[in-house]
This record gives sequence, structure tokens and C-alpha cells, in this order.
Amino acid sequence: MSWSQSVRIPADVEQPDKIIGSLTARQVAILAGTGTVLYAACTFAADHVPPAVCAAAALPIAIGAVLLAIGHRDGISLDRYLLAAIRYQRSPKHLISSSEDIPMPPAWITANARRPPAPLKLPARGVARDGLIDLGPDGVAAVAEISTVSFALRTPDEQDALVAVFGRWLNSLSGPAQILVRAERVDLSNTIATLQDNARRLPHPALASAALEHAAFLDDVSARHDLLRRQVLLIIREPAVATNGRDAAAARALRRLDEASRVLGSCGLTARLLDARAAGELLASCFDPSAPPLPESDLALPGEVITTGGI
Repeated sequence: MSWSQSVRIPADVEQPDKIIGSLTARQVAILAGTGTVLYAACTFAADHVPPAVCAAAALPIAIGAVLLAIGHRDGISLDRYLLAAIRYQRSPKHLISSSEDIPMPPAWITANARRPPAPLKLPARGVARDGLIDLGPDGVAAVAEISTVSFALRTPDEQDALVAVFGRWLNSLSGPAQILVRAERVDLSNTIATLQDNARRLPHPALASAALEHAAFLDDVSARHDLLRRQVLLIIREPAVATNGRDAAAARALRRLDEASRVLGSCGLTARLLDARAAGELLASCFDPSAPPLPESDLALPGEVITTGGI
């Protein structure tokens, strides 16, 4: 005889477990710790301070502990929010790209006591020639650009099949993965220049006129609107184990990306691994998303010597 039991799974899979009622372990620790400290303090001062004074002094502390335990702001608990605020106030505000410690400035220029700049520590250490992003002690990350399919234009059966394939891929995940949907600016200057150049070589004047009109239309659209295109990226991250190192993590990341490409390919999606130049261009655009994309000639591959023309 077989039987099944329904289990309610929360939408937020990272939601902490409740151990006492609706309280998590963190909330219980805050409330229990505060209560223990207040009880010990009131017991110690009971012979010297009236109970009413102890209650009046303990009440604001108890209220603050309750707010820290159950309060939230922007989806973050108040205790973590307070710790983040303290960490922000104590952290240096001026960061520079340097891999070494910044020396203290001379005493004769420190008229007002200001915190010296600190090195900017980014999670990405660099891009390897195979296109994988080196995360240092955190391992490597493989980035692939994923095509899209029209879900609304599919029949209900086809929609169910797409959801089933996507769910099968999610259930097969064996490590961290991220789906990033970003919008980036589109530069039509090269397309317009190509249309205008090819229009002169068309065999018929009507074709040349149509090409020039289309180029003028694109020029007008790009001048009056901020053109954007949507890009879907799949990021696979693998930690670097001390015994295997970066090569083993890179092999695992590429294998997981290949498995994702095969599974998602059954619903019409294609995955293209970004090479070193494309991954470097992606990281550069993330620092300034509103800026136009850099030309490929301005991007250097890892290990290339950057030179500049003389005057």
C-alpha cells in the first residue's frame, strides 16, 4: 500500500526555518539574550534600585530588542540593517584600484583628519583566455548568453512543455547559478554607415533609394529615442577547491554549462559561452550601464600589452 503526503513549500526557498512559533533561531537568540541580560541586571540592582526604576530602564531596551528581532526594512531584518549601517560608517569611502595597501599621507598635508583611501577589492580578479571569470578564492564563473522564446504565442500544451523543461533544469542544478536579465544601449551608427555604403553598390536605383530611406529612418529613431536591447545571461559559478584548484573548477563550470545548454535546447533556447573579449566587454559595461558600448578595438585581451600611438 502506498500513500502520499502534501508538503507546503514556501516561495522563498531561502527563508529561515521557524523553531518556536513564528520565530527563527536568530530572533529567539536576540530576545533570549536580551531577556537574560535584563534579568541579570535587575537581579543585581534589586537591592539598590526600586523595581519601578528597573522596569522603566529595562522597558526601552526590551522594546528595542523586539523591534530588532521582528522588524524589517526593505526586506532586511533590522539587526542586519543596523550592522550594515555600522559597517558602512566604519568603512572607507574613497576606494582606488590598487592591489597593495595604500600608504598614509605625509603629516604636513593632513590638515584635517580624514580617512585615507583604501584599495578597491572587486570579486572578479580577471578574465581568462577561455572566457571564464576568475573570482580568486571564490572559484570561477562561466557566463553564457541565452536566446529567448515567445511564451505568450505558444499553445497551452507548448507552454506546459516549456515550464516542464525549465523545471527539470532547475531540479538538476548541482551548484550556484544565476539568471541575469539586463538592458543595454544599442548603437546603430555602424548599421547606418553600412547601409549607406552598400546603397551605392546596389544594381537598381529603387533599391538604393529604399536602403537610404531605411538608413535615414534608423538615424532618426536613434536620435529621438534611447534604444535598448534585452540580454539574458546565465552565470554558472564553481568554487575552487584547494586540492583541485582553478582548472578543476573551470572544468566543472563548463560541464554544467554544457548540460544546461542541452536541457534548455529541448525548448528552443540556445546558450553561447562568452569568449574572453565578450566577457571583458560585459564586465566593463556593468561599471557604467548608461554609457555606449566600447569598440572591440579598445578592449584588450588578458595578457595583451596596451599601447598608445605617439604624437
